Amino acid sequence: FFFLFLKINITMKVAALTLALAGSAAAFAPAAKQASTTAVSMGIEDMPGATAPFKGFDPLGLADLGSESTLAWFRAAELKHSRVAMLATTGYLVQAAGIHFPGMLSKDVSFESLSTMKPFDAWTAVPEAGKWQIIGTLFLAEIITESKGTHYTKGGDLPTIVFPPIDFSGVDAGTIATKQARELNNGRLAMISIMSFVAAANIPGSVPALTGNPMF
Repeated sequence: FFFLFLKINITMKVAALTLALAGSAAAFAPAAKQASTTAVSMGIEDMPGATAPFKGFDPLGLADLGSESTLAWFRAAELKHSRVAMLATTGYLVQAAGIHFPGMLSKDVSFESLSTMKPFDAWTAVPEAGKWQIIGTLFLAEIITESKGTHYTKGGDLPTIVFPPIDFSGVDAGTIATKQARELNNGRLAMISIMSFVAAANIPGSVPALTGNPMF
């Protein structure tokens, strides 16, 4: 889960902007893998994620900002940030609970010692070589998702999960749409959660519900 903390650090400025744009445009959205309709050929009303209580919520008019390819790019950005935020939130909670792998991370740093630290402090304690391994893995995952088949801005499927690969080919379209909407809604909540964690860790008192928590 340590790679999650890196992802938070190196993308938080971008994530803040994306949350303001892609996150507030909750009506943008396919997710996972499309059964038959491509992202570019879909309109805002057709995309999963436009659910109650804010169905079609798009106060900035981002759905009409550019072309259908732009809309697909917005949706892919929201989808990726949703997935990262869900992993980051889970990773932060796991670290805060003191759960850790057995053994040593390096010859000088044990997983147990990291588990006693606040999540961001634990990331700082990771050796530089380990950090670069994590950065390389993230870069590789990004390259793989962006280079598979036809790009989503040209009518291809939206980014899928690299590992573990999940095959939804046998699932009917209605179930897929429901799962896509759930993934996006959970991801939107996770983006709010991890942003709250980051704010609480860096600005004391900014999140009253987390004030006094030893992990922030």
